[in-house]
Amino acid sequence: MESEQPELRSMPIGTGASGVRVESDSMGTIEVPAEHYWGAQTQRSLIHCSIGEDRMPTAVYRAYGHVKKAAALVNTEAGRLDPALAAAIVAAADEVVDGSLDEEFPLYVWQSGSGTHSNMNVNEVIANRASQLLGGELGAKRLVHPNDHVNMGQSSNDGFPTAMHIATLLAVRDQTLPQLEALADAIWAKAVQWVDVVKIGRTHLQDATPLTVGQEWSGWATQLRDAGARLERSLEGIGELAAGGTAVGTGLGAHEGFGEVIAARLAQLTGLPLRTAPNKFAAQGSLDGMVAVSAGLRGAAVALMKIAGDMRWLASGPRSGLHELRLPANEPGSSIMPGKVNPAQQEAMLMVCHQVIGEDAIVAAAGSQGNFELNTMRPIVVDNVLHSARILADACEKFRVYSVEGTELDEDGVSGHVGRSLMLVTALSPHIGYDRASEIAHKADAEGTTLREAAVALGVDEADFDRIVDPATMVGDPRRDLGLDR
Repeated sequence: MESEQPELRSMPIGTGASGVRVESDSMGTIEVPAEHYWGAQTQRSLIHCSIGEDRMPTAVYRAYGHVKKAAALVNTEAGRLDPALAAAIVAAADEVVDGSLDEEFPLYVWQSGSGTHSNMNVNEVIANRASQLLGGELGAKRLVHPNDHVNMGQSSNDGFPTAMHIATLLAVRDQTLPQLEALADAIWAKAVQWVDVVKIGRTHLQDATPLTVGQEWSGWATQLRDAGARLERSLEGIGELAAGGTAVGTGLGAHEGFGEVIAARLAQLTGLPLRTAPNKFAAQGSLDGMVAVSAGLRGAAVALMKIAGDMRWLASGPRSGLHELRLPANEPGSSIMPGKVNPAQQEAMLMVCHQVIGEDAIVAAAGSQGNFELNTMRPIVVDNVLHSARILADACEKFRVYSVEGTELDEDGVSGHVGRSLMLVTALSPHIGYDRASEIAHKADAEGTTLREAAVALGVDEADFDRIVDPATMVGDPRRDLGLDR
């Protein structure tokens, strides 16, 4: 195909204009701010859908840059798009990907449920910027058309889910999973450090038999690693892309094989394991892949809530609580009580986890709202999933750096709880029977004596008690449990 378009120019970002210019779409003309690249449909959305302060995540637009670039390349290779126009679209799309045009994407989450507003926002910005790079004008006389050229072979209905999958994969791969892993590693390091320190166990918030601090912390680390593995497995589903389905999944308007080729090109551009969805009707009519990722994020939040809650309890005090842990004192804890320090990192983590669990409930509800050939809850789903991925990643980093890595043991508190525990009597039970052991525990509790004193008073030989009731022999093999005996 011969191109009659001008050569691509090196142009700084910015329109160099002020005031307003007139843009048009199928509804007619409308004034837009002359200093921006967006067009008529973006402006209409800003007027009609300015709800709250919730903007579509920047990550969605940057992912969209990959989609528009890949589409331009694929359409050019198929002989459908003029190479000069494609070169300009690719250049503009690269600027979208690298964040240079972030300010051109102002739309709210609360918009068309297909993401049409955001899709057209991207189309208009790329079209105007590409026209500028070709030496043309912005607006009605632009050289690159947002629908005919930038959106060629695409619909919002397959383009938006493609962008949201890419954005989510990048966020979870590059932010959430690495921070979960780093936190689990830091917790495991503490488990190894304290593998032989005997402490009292607790079930039902009541004293139980002993274990070691290392065993307890190894449980946290393993729980977190398991949650991370489940989250990573959930990404498999969103590696399938709707691109190529266009409006309802049939591919009308895209050339034969477009879906397969654009998926391969996007995999090349992003380094992600992307492939075309084998059934575009499922890909566009449902949000099941995103629902699964959200559930994976919720699972990580559940594990993190357990860990943060346990640490908060174990650090309670310092004089009137359990106080087995000494958390880093990062900031004053009270505006009225001098010297008070609070478990702020644990409480921040707990709130983040509650938020993620709540956002997952929204995603699940939205995922159930597919009607016929399209689920029109996509903006709220991607907003919540990306938000959950981001705050979990950030919370894990801060929790690790400012709490876990600096946490120390109050060894007097740990050993004191072990010495006072009545549940050490469990070791006597095989030797004297459950009923007699229970009698000893109840006697010690009622009279405020030690377990040893109560046992001797009820006829247990002192030497036998000291030999049998040894906490260090009641914890199994902690080094084996942590794999340190290999």
